[in-house]
Amino acid sequence: MTRRASRSISKRAAIVTATAVVTVGTVAAGAAVAGPTWGAGKPAEKQIAGLFDNWNRALQTGDPQKVADLYASDAVLLPTVSNKVRADRAAVVDYFEHFLANKPVGKKIESHVNVLDANSALDAGVYQFTLTDPETGEKNVVKARYTYEYEKRNGEWLIVNHHSSKMPEG
Repeated sequence: MTRRASRSISKRAAIVTATAVVTVGTVAAGAAVAGPTWGAGKPAEKQIAGLFDNWNRALQTGDPQKVADLYASDAVLLPTVSNKVRADRAAVVDYFEHFLANKPVGKKIESHVNVLDANSALDAGVYQFTLTDPETGEKNVVKARYTYEYEKRNGEWLIVNHHSSKMPEG
């Protein structure tokens, strides 16, 4: 083999090696930029839908603090039976102190879950509440549209936005 042919083979080997190193480096950099949730996987829609069941069980305790614990500290609540926007824990607790007096029992009628990524999801649809008047014991069913926006913070799914509005037709 001539010296010239040997140099040509060495150049090609160097180019192939450099290309391989750049490719591996690019893939590794892409994984690092993608962040810690890259490859971690999204939660199942069923898991997100089940967060409502946890919330409904918290209602059944009658403890507004337990219900408020399911909301992030910076959550916004646009409640069904109040005209006030609740944008801090004290306001959320205040709302549930009044709402829980009616012994609400919630039931989803229609649910549409959209898992955005490993740490955020939406659940929107229609639910109904059976409410009991604390003075008369009379039961009343209220249908409402809802949207829950959830974020996973420090390993825990929390409500960051909750909108609920009574159905227009009653």
